[in-house]
Amino acid sequence: MPTPGYPARVSSTDRTRPVFRIHGRSFLALVLRPEPPVEQWLAELDAQVTRSPVFLDGKPVLLDLGGVTAQDADLLGLARALQARGLRIVGVENAEPGWPGAAEFGPAFSGGRPTGAVELPSAAQPATPPPAAEEEPAGLVIDSPVRSGQSVIYPKGDVTVLGSVASGAEVFAGGSVHIYGTLRGRVVAGFTGNPKARVFCRRLEAELVAIDGVYRTADDMDESLRGRAVQAWLDGDSIVMTTLD
Repeated sequence: MPTPGYPARVSSTDRTRPVFRIHGRSFLALVLRPEPPVEQWLAELDAQVTRSPVFLDGKPVLLDLGGVTAQDADLLGLARALQARGLRIVGVENAEPGWPGAAEFGPAFSGGRPTGAVELPSAAQPATPPPAAEEEPAGLVIDSPVRSGQSVIYPKGDVTVLGSVASGAEVFAGGSVHIYGTLRGRVVAGFTGNPKARVFCRRLEAELVAIDGVYRTADDMDESLRGRAVQAWLDGDSIVMTTLD
């Protein structure tokens, strides 16, 4: 029986038309939560940026106003102060209804899925691994944890991390990625165009896993894989993830 509002069969002409699709996207943003006194909070933010200049550089930021009230903060002044620091504020959450100046921060958000507290780096972290003095090896071995705000980019081969990758950290490899600790941040294998690259980790708590442009976010991962040793590889246009134990 045909479905109301739809043809009983598809004609050959209809089959030649491109299919209209709606795609979903999941993006990660850092959340800043101002606390009174706001002047002191801004001073602490400045101190953190001084210690790690790349920590907030270019990253989307959501402002959580649940820690202040209209009496605690001048939102227009706070918006100008954050914009002067070059922060990319993409929206606001937990603003009081009718709070003057809330619109300065962009659209209101609600219902976000927290990924846990971000480990703040205590010192400036390099955006990329330092170049080797001699001939660069085919693989990069990092013998320390990759901390929040740090991005490791190595297009020439595999990346092996002997520690963990923190939430808010990123590892990009032209080849495969091997993590001997917990993967809490984001890894991108084969980012220069290598569909045979793989991702291995001892404990999966990832925000994002990607191979050759195909990715899975935390919401797309099987809950039974969390906390376990996992490998991931590309099968056509899909990422396959299985346990190693």
